[in-house]
Amino acid sequence: MTSLNPRQPYSQEELEKLYPRDLNLQLVQVFLRHGERTPVSSRFQNAGLAEYWPYCNVARRMIQMAASNKDLSHWKGFEWRKKTEAFGDRDEAVVAVGATGDIEGICQHGELTDRGRETTFALGQRLRHLYVDQLGFMPKIKSDTEDMYLRATPIPRALESLQQAFWGMYPASSRTQDFPPPVIVARSVSEETLFPNEGNCRRFRQLSRLFADRAALRWNDTKQMGYINSILSKWMPENSPKVAVDSHPRLSGVNDTINASDAHGPATRLPAEFYDKKARQYMEQIAVDEWFAGYNESTEFRRLGIGALLGDVVDRMVSTAIDGGWRSETSASGSSTDNGKAIKFAMSGCHDTTLAAILGSLGALDGRWPPFTSSIAIELFSKANRKSDGENVGVMLEEFSNPAIAQKKSGGLFSFLKGSSPSSNNSAAPPPPSQTARAPLSALPDSARQSLQKHYVRIRYNDLPVRIPGCAAKPQNHLPGDDTFCTLDAFKEIVDKFTPKNWREECVQNLGEGLYGKDNKEKVVSGF
Repeated sequence: MTSLNPRQPYSQEELEKLYPRDLNLQLVQVFLRHGERTPVSSRFQNAGLAEYWPYCNVARRMIQMAASNKDLSHWKGFEWRKKTEAFGDRDEAVVAVGATGDIEGICQHGELTDRGRETTFALGQRLRHLYVDQLGFMPKIKSDTEDMYLRATPIPRALESLQQAFWGMYPASSRTQDFPPPVIVARSVSEETLFPNEGNCRRFRQLSRLFADRAALRWNDTKQMGYINSILSKWMPENSPKVAVDSHPRLSGVNDTINASDAHGPATRLPAEFYDKKARQYMEQIAVDEWFAGYNESTEFRRLGIGALLGDVVDRMVSTAIDGGWRSETSASGSSTDNGKAIKFAMSGCHDTTLAAILGSLGALDGRWPPFTSSIAIELFSKANRKSDGENVGVMLEEFSNPAIAQKKSGGLFSFLKGSSPSSNNSAAPPPPSQTARAPLSALPDSARQSLQKHYVRIRYNDLPVRIPGCAAKPQNHLPGDDTFCTLDAFKEIVDKFTPKNWREECVQNLGEGLYGKDNKEKVVSGF
């Protein structure tokens, strides 16, 4: 549950099995948890743990940008050194000193550390090795990022981890001299769906608290919690002498500090008993139940927690499969010459709660908390372009490989959803919003459904293929001989069940309706 120990690159034999010759890789969407960080708050100073961690030396040397004179159109580098202040014994301002006596390179709470930068950069290198060197899916040298979509949550450690991963995938030696700055998409925190947004979705916040309360009733008086207390209770504060789901600090907070300290150097180690193997297993088991059980049990929890994000994921794959490719005006540089280029690779910097929510909502969470720098790759494949696949599929694959053809079309398979055909003279305008967004399966024509059935979705979590129960259960829902490849049709049907029609409106519905809501009184296990 702490740092990820990545596996070795795929062998040629593994590669041939994971990427069959009769399937074409068309789109990859990667969601990566940020790298190692400091704890989100100070805990266990009574156990000798330093309050200030000296692991942010890279951040102190980063160049910030400042306006040059009064002309805001010109910028230059502004180098600066960072020190941290703290309260002294008499509330006077004093310089914060790190665990090793340093006064610079001090981390803030929850800040990405030097170690976190290293592991996310290494993740980018692994992505390059697979998708560039082994598969040839992405080019070795890049002149722009018009076929990429980069996004991060507003939390700095997620953005910085995304940057590190991108630099690992495309270092300076793999970019042309005229390579323009890549666009990284962001959202206001009030509209953020790249993590389960308790702060801005009232009903989801209420559900989260109800599931946490249930976990407290379920676990606080168990033998597992008793064992944890036999190891750690002596370090708890006097006003909360026992570890519990709802103690102060909460069990999940205790676990967070242990994991963060375990990921870093000896200067910030806790006493040995904090790393007791059995106690850590129990803490993880309980924390996973508290935070993530709702995704397996409640359609409403899935819909409000991660449904909007997975709805976007599916929309992109549907656009790629039957509408000539996925295009996003937010990912483009604004160049009128490239706004028709389809996106092939997306990468989003996010959090452990994002990854667990994606896996849990699909019935595929393994009961473990996602380690630092974990990643999920959602890959879309099509059947190889053969005459036997049918004329319609061949045409759509041609459109995907040649966006100019797709743009000349009057709307493709989804013209029935559009009020009028797009203008043919709009080369200077950004691409219009997708007309396929959130279209339910029942609204699609038979030709579209047939295409979705000839496209396959495969999820790899930390480089291991994920088996989705709703796909594996029926032969028609997966690739013959390999049930980790889900038909896009079946995958969309699963996700449609918990994709909100209007996330912001649904966030203020069912308030006060209890754990399962007025429309979901009974426990629902994954809905598959």
